[in-house]
Amino acid sequence: MSPAVPEHILRELGRTEGGPEALGLLVRDQDTRRLVLLRALLDAARAAPAAVCPPALLDRLAADWSLLERAERTDKAAVRAVLLHPLVGPWAQRCLYGLTAPAPGTATDPTPTLRADLAHFGALAVAGAIRAGLSFTRRLTARGELLTLPTLGALRTGAAPGHPVDTDITATGGRVTLRQRGAAPLTARAADGCLRSDDPRWLPLTTLPAVRPGALPVPLDDLDPYGTAGSGLERHGLSGAGDLDDGERKAWSEAWAGVEPLLSVGGAHRVTEAALLLRCLVPLAPPPGSGAAGEGAAHCSGTRREAFGAVLSSKPSTAAYFASTLVHELQHTKLAALCDLVPLHHEDGAARHFAPWRPDPRPFDGLLQGTYSHTALADYWQRFALGARRATHRDLAWAEHSRCREQVGAALPVLAGSAALTPAGRVLVNELIATYHRLCETPPPPGHAARAEAYVRTARVIWRQRNQAG
Repeated sequence: MSPAVPEHILRELGRTEGGPEALGLLVRDQDTRRLVLLRALLDAARAAPAAVCPPALLDRLAADWSLLERAERTDKAAVRAVLLHPLVGPWAQRCLYGLTAPAPGTATDPTPTLRADLAHFGALAVAGAIRAGLSFTRRLTARGELLTLPTLGALRTGAAPGHPVDTDITATGGRVTLRQRGAAPLTARAADGCLRSDDPRWLPLTTLPAVRPGALPVPLDDLDPYGTAGSGLERHGLSGAGDLDDGERKAWSEAWAGVEPLLSVGGAHRVTEAALLLRCLVPLAPPPGSGAAGEGAAHCSGTRREAFGAVLSSKPSTAAYFASTLVHELQHTKLAALCDLVPLHHEDGAARHFAPWRPDPRPFDGLLQGTYSHTALADYWQRFALGARRATHRDLAWAEHSRCREQVGAALPVLAGSAALTPAGRVLVNELIATYHRLCETPPPPGHAARAEAYVRTARVIWRQRNQAG
């Protein structure tokens, strides 16, 4: 057993639960990894050949780092709010890759993509300094329509995509002025981690109320350029929602308003994990199959390992589905963070396993992730069904529970039979098995159980025909 994760915490997480002690362990480790990643990025820039990171660019990175250090000495929490923002992770990983394994460029300049990515560090430094209340002047270059200040908002530049636009930013006494050549200055006020302006060119970051008192508000981040960049969403016909209009933001806020009481239906631990793990929502465009405004049954969501605390999601159709989306995706957040602390298995990455929730073969790790999240969903929907007063709500919840529970039952034997589980992995899988059996002690109505069994049986037949032909 790994000393990094005590056995009682492994067992708690294995039940898809997790209180402040268990989740706090995951959060502290992920925060430390983020800070180490940022330091590694700066070290990689210093070690990179001049053709990859020219002296002028390196000097700018050093100046930005110096501004961040100054801001952190003034208000550490304000700067950490920027550096630990989930979407800083994908940006940092992308920069580190570009610095250590760059694409071919010219002999005297980095690739345009890497130059633009590294320039984003200036926006991070400016955001941290604004939050910390520093007085400073900086010039940032936007490439396209938006100049984003992470966690604060974005300036509409009016430029065409790819066209560079310089913006001078001056901050003093909580007053922030942004100036572009040929345009009137824009003035904004910084207070309580927000940057507000009456100028329509400024797009403030939308924040949703905290899940519970004492927790932090949840940004609805449709402005950060790294929210979906490199996520692979386009392979599935999906994309980020882009700049939401006022109507769309209102719709998200209305959907969010009913989430906390419905999370509570799944147990106090569901509210706790949302309060401690969820750091931002990245809105996705409605998936194929839904209406123009996202109405209909089609929905998509996901997480990114490099963006700890972010949930990517199209707008769920109801508050109940919003709550279940958080339950589902935050399990992936938990398990990925746990895997960073302690190895759970030594299986290879070959995609060969049947997962009832996917049409394609899955690697062992993907099967473990899916089983873990579907166990939590089966538990959530069972509690929902048992507490529902309206027959239609109860019927819907039993249908969701039955399908998830049957899917878990089909996947567990593969996990349990693996000889490559580590001791920690064995504890986790054993707790999943125990949770599955506990769920089976309260069976759904017979019709739901029969339909779920038929669903998984049919999924297995189709999977075999598709993936084992010949």
